[in-house]
Amino acid sequence: MPRSVNVVASRRRRKKMMKEAKGYFGRRSNVWTVAKNAIEKGRVYAYRDRKVKKRNFRALWIQRINAGARIHGLSYSQFIGKLHAADIELNRKVLADLAMNHPEAFKAVVDKVK
Repeated sequence: MPRSVNVVASRRRRKKMMKEAKGYFGRRSNVWTVAKNAIEKGRVYAYRDRKVKKRNFRALWIQRINAGARIHGLSYSQFIGKLHAADIELNRKVLADLAMNHPEAFKAVVDKVK
């Protein structure tokens, strides 16, 4: 007796992946084995880069805070140290936003910690 295979489910699974490969270059978009590998690799990159994105934003915030603090005569590390000593709990995202978009508010924070 021949082996029973669920062709309907297999085809649906392949169609779903091929739809995901739309827009890929060359055979990656229309050849099953190549597209499957490209999609799997893309998912690996997506998973990894969701973590990397957080690192990149933190680095950007630190650079912006450093630039803002140096205008007022402090380095980044001095500013953060004095911020903790003064028991002011503002995260880097908020501090970077203040430094970029609200310099007068950032100056008030710097004056508070000095």
